[in-house]
Amino acid sequence: MLTLLTSGAATPDMPDAVPNAVTSEHDILDAYSSAVVGAVDRVGPAVVHLEVKQASSGRMRGRGGERPGGTGSGFVFTPDGFTLTNSHVIHGATAVRATLADGSEHRAEIVGDDPESDLAVIRLDATALACAELGDSGTLRPGQLVIAIGNPLGFQATVTAGVVSALGRSIRAQSGRLIAGIIQTDAALNPGNSGGPLVDSRGRVVGVNTAVIAGAQGICFAIPVNTARFVIPRLIRDGRVQRSYLGVVGQSVRLSRRRMQLSHLATGRGVLVTEVAPKSPAEQAGMRPRDIILQFGETPVTSVDDLHALLTDERIGKTERVILLREGVSRTLEVTPAAGSR
Repeated sequence: MLTLLTSGAATPDMPDAVPNAVTSEHDILDAYSSAVVGAVDRVGPAVVHLEVKQASSGRMRGRGGERPGGTGSGFVFTPDGFTLTNSHVIHGATAVRATLADGSEHRAEIVGDDPESDLAVIRLDATALACAELGDSGTLRPGQLVIAIGNPLGFQATVTAGVVSALGRSIRAQSGRLIAGIIQTDAALNPGNSGGPLVDSRGRVVGVNTAVIAGAQGICFAIPVNTARFVIPRLIRDGRVQRSYLGVVGQSVRLSRRRMQLSHLATGRGVLVTEVAPKSPAEQAGMRPRDIILQFGETPVTSVDDLHALLTDERIGKTERVILLREGVSRTLEVTPAAGSR
């Protein structure tokens, strides 16, 4: 039985409104199609298909001691060949070959690799290339149209479209470090899309496609381009992203309500230090196992991920105040982070 959801009797002028509604729907679909086609026309020529070879050993050793390492995507962002992709696409590669949308093939050199953000920069041995424009991921809103371009499962120059499903997600890099601020989208991604651009309706790159949840439908993730803007110059300059180092191993802990009351704490979380590296900045500052870190500088520390996020390259050599609990007593230490990657 079909129930019609109406709010009153039909009026004589209703049939006249139908053609207008149809025309309006067609206009909307045409505008949507034009936006997607226009974005692909602008960015598509800059998207590359990457074939990676990695070192082999033992029975798997082939000619030149290399074996296929998989495929992925990337996009050129400067006319002289600098190209952005995912770290997990090229990490450990002995050779990378890039195929452009026009079918031309180029050798690529790894410029820099940052597993912590899952981003890498390579450079094609070519000039005067079409390049993609980097946008501003900070302006994205849930529901906004986005387009993914890449080479899933070997199908080159594949286009999918969807919306920004959510912002501010977090995923873990293969190194175990948390990548924050991730864009969630329902634009379909598959293996091989990794490293390709996620673009807005104006053809500006707003993210780098990186991951999907296995078995899920329409839950895909991209690293925001504003993160890439921070990482790119450091990879080009140094080949890596330098981070500061304390020299502690710890775990996130929840404090009891009683402990919070006795110690007059505003937060019930912290980082329990389980190990202090010899001769590290933490040891030199007097930090010990079983200390609970509550604050670093002016920022509360509620988890290991909070502490990781604070240990940026700007902190290297800069003395910071650390507030911690030791045997139930609040203490303040001064620590000077050193250059490192942990």
